[in-house]
Amino acid sequence: MAEIEQEPTNSGPPASDDDLQLLAALRAGDEAAFMTLVERYNAPLLRVAMMYVPSRAVAEDVVQETWLGVLQGLARFEGRSSLKTWIFRILTNRAKTRGQREGRTVPFSDLAVADASAPETSVDADQFWPPDHPSWANIWVSYPRNWNELPEDRLLSREVMERVRAAIAALPPTQREVITLRDIDGWSSEEVCNILEITETNQRVLLHRARAKVRKEVDQYLNADTV
Repeated sequence: MAEIEQEPTNSGPPASDDDLQLLAALRAGDEAAFMTLVERYNAPLLRVAMMYVPSRAVAEDVVQETWLGVLQGLARFEGRSSLKTWIFRILTNRAKTRGQREGRTVPFSDLAVADASAPETSVDADQFWPPDHPSWANIWVSYPRNWNELPEDRLLSREVMERVRAAIAALPPTQREVITLRDIDGWSSEEVCNILEITETNQRVLLHRARAKVRKEVDQYLNADTV
């Protein structure tokens, strides 16, 4: 199992000063430092694990195995990658192995390529005048509402947030994970590509499609009172 904890190469910037300070505390047996890592990454680790295994229970087992792998591999971490990248690579390696054992063998990267390659329109065709219209061919029937013109409290209302969460939950798994990591967890595109092992092009297509679908759902909700 030692090879699983090996630090990835060519995986973005090296460990930051904060990473190195946290690493020193972890190696010194600082329990608070370990809990900081758990609080910071446990939820996204679980979400990523669920992309590879058939159930939440199995994903929780994989996350626990990952934390054990982190503790066992601290002495071998050299800072060539960020601490975050290293932890998530441990997770994905373990999750892939467990997924194969449990019968889920298609890796996320293959699903992402297929999803990004499949033809898909971001906006329904009925939102535009038809190509043969004498004056308004391929022009919006009615333009989407500019969110900047709406009161901030309306955009941040519980109803809108629930609509956003529901729209994200309804996305295909690859799109859902990429938009969650980018727009909810605040990951950079480089981090997403490194950890999920997908290309920048695939990441960009998946994120664009996910954002377009979520935007469409929210637009429909915000425009409902004007119809």
